[in-house]
Amino acid sequence: MGAGHHHGPSAGPDGAQDQRRRLLVVLGLTATVMVVQVVGGLVTGSLALLADAAHMLTDVVGLGIAVLAATLALRPPTSRRTWGLRRAEVLGATVQAGLLLAVGVLVAVEAVRRLAEPPEVAAGLVLVFGAVGLAVNVVGLAVLARGRGASVNTRAAFLEVLADGVGSVAVLVSALVVLLTGWQRADAVASFVVVALVVPRTLSILRETTGVLLEAVPRDLDLDDVRGHLLALPHVRGVHDLHASEIVSGLPVLSAHVVLDDGCFHDGHAPQVLDVLQRCVAEHFAVAVHHSTFQLEPLSHHGHEEHAHP
Repeated sequence: MGAGHHHGPSAGPDGAQDQRRRLLVVLGLTATVMVVQVVGGLVTGSLALLADAAHMLTDVVGLGIAVLAATLALRPPTSRRTWGLRRAEVLGATVQAGLLLAVGVLVAVEAVRRLAEPPEVAAGLVLVFGAVGLAVNVVGLAVLARGRGASVNTRAAFLEVLADGVGSVAVLVSALVVLLTGWQRADAVASFVVVALVVPRTLSILRETTGVLLEAVPRDLDLDDVRGHLLALPHVRGVHDLHASEIVSGLPVLSAHVVLDDGCFHDGHAPQVLDVLQRCVAEHFAVAVHHSTFQLEPLSHHGHEEHAHP
């Protein structure tokens, strides 16, 4: 029996530190705008502005969680935690998405009430506060845009700030409608727009993070396809106990028991087969798996695998 491990490049500490710095900058900007919009919402009576402020409150909490998660992810592996605390990023993104979903429901309920009984809104002031919020959102998006693909944690933060920006645009449009037409229900309609844009993105993040936490096979990786390619390699007679999952988004791992011709273990050919197996999963598929572990078994040993499964 033989085993092999292949480790490719992963995000270094400099990249993780850069993500953390970007998150800290956006956290400061978002907290500032949140305070401005709470004051603006109370002064003007605008639900759209308060909805955007409530959304930003969850962003402040969510970004704080993101910063904490990014800080924990920098901790090195130990003998107790062999991957360090990398999965803290996934937990942080899950909490962020949960907060966004809860706020979306609350805003939708209040918007329904205001459609029935629309209050007076000081549209002129709403324009001022909405413009301030949009300007800061644009800066925050510029800060996060470059590193948003690095982790699900940063991507969740980017989506939160993007939703904030869209929310600010909705606030501005609703204020203009009220100013030009006097239709006060535009404020509640803008709140629905914010909710409609936030919830789908939130559900997308939740699907991704729960998939990682439940150790689902990475999206775009077909294990049947992987099995077929491995079986087509020279000297491979069987593949079982094939598993694939992600430690964090973008860091897939794969393991399998591979049955080889008995002769591979007599003529010293097994290490070459192992190299071919590792290159196959690292280079052939849409999802490049650089962390792979293969247990090599002679064909004569296969009958001893009592608990083997496909």
